[in-house]
Amino acid sequence: MGSNGHIAITAARLWDGTRLIADPVVEVLDGRVAAIWPRAEREIPAQAQHLDFPEATLAPAFFDVHIHGAAGHDVMEATPESLAAVSRFLASRGTGSFLATTVTAPIDATLRSIAGLATRIREAQSKEWQGARPLGIHLEGPFLSHAKRGVHPPEHLLAPDIVVFDKLYDAAEGHLRLMTLAPELPGAAEFAAHATARGVRISVGHSNATAAETKSAIAAGATSATHTFNAMRPLDHREIGILGTVLSDDSLFAELICDGIHVDPALVKLWWRAKGGKRAILITDGMSATGMPDGEYMLGNFAVQVSNGKATANGVLAGSVLTLDRALANFIAFTGTTLEEALPLLTRNPASMTGFSPSTGSLQPGDLASFVVLDQAGRLQASFMQGKQY
Repeated sequence: MGSNGHIAITAARLWDGTRLIADPVVEVLDGRVAAIWPRAEREIPAQAQHLDFPEATLAPAFFDVHIHGAAGHDVMEATPESLAAVSRFLASRGTGSFLATTVTAPIDATLRSIAGLATRIREAQSKEWQGARPLGIHLEGPFLSHAKRGVHPPEHLLAPDIVVFDKLYDAAEGHLRLMTLAPELPGAAEFAAHATARGVRISVGHSNATAAETKSAIAAGATSATHTFNAMRPLDHREIGILGTVLSDDSLFAELICDGIHVDPALVKLWWRAKGGKRAILITDGMSATGMPDGEYMLGNFAVQVSNGKATANGVLAGSVLTLDRALANFIAFTGTTLEEALPLLTRNPASMTGFSPSTGSLQPGDLASFVVLDQAGRLQASFMQGKQY
């Protein structure tokens, strides 16, 4: 790196979050974007270290709103060491921001994890933080359906309870940003309205809900859907249920795990046609085994077996070992879309859904210099976080 962290990066093109710029120069000073200009307009500063990626596209670093862990650590550990390991690994794969995602556990254990995560999120706002930044918390559980719980422990699932929610909210010290909820549970609509009024986004999922039950949650403020297709009532052409509602409601964002294991590539294409460039969100649902060899790993407080890239507990899919750079390349391969059309799904859309726009999901002067270098197939060539290459 140049003196005082002064670098200039050139590439074939830059997608800045809204538009494509040909032959860009991105000037980075002390971890932030100082300026961006087309190369023909002016010289590269002589004092800056020049890094050139002549065939590549620069884009904002990715934002994963649904990730449980990586590098052998689960975010529910909530220790400085565990979050540092997860953050460093994610940075190496192009992810610059994430929501630390919990799984259903005893409420006391969840409260302890959330309190620890709130501390880590505060620490991540400092300049010294290394790697991807935890921006908030996604609670996946405990207000999920028994019928579609997946691997969430049934003994810890609860009916929606506003008193319990407020305890979780207080423990998070303002950092609870997203919560998965099964709309068919008793009191779900009132719960969704209460959470939404407190600034928490509700994502419908782990659910056997009918279309009417799902629509009532959306009317109460639900804004997204958790890993579309997975742990959802199957589609029926007369009772479209939660899945049909998610695919046909243009207001709703919708997550998808694009690893070729959770969802057939043909249905990835159908999801893309249904949700389009403004509502589709790619996630990993990654767990602690991400970036690690096959073996046994923890998801929350239960064991998961990982073999040949597939994570299961008692034969049921248990998160993934996907990274967002692979999700992007898979998505382009499965759908035939262009890199520029696909990029909002891991940058602008998750930032918009969670309310972290415009500082996350874009690359503008003044922003943190967290960006990726990609080929046209979406494969990661290099990753920079706050101007540091990982």
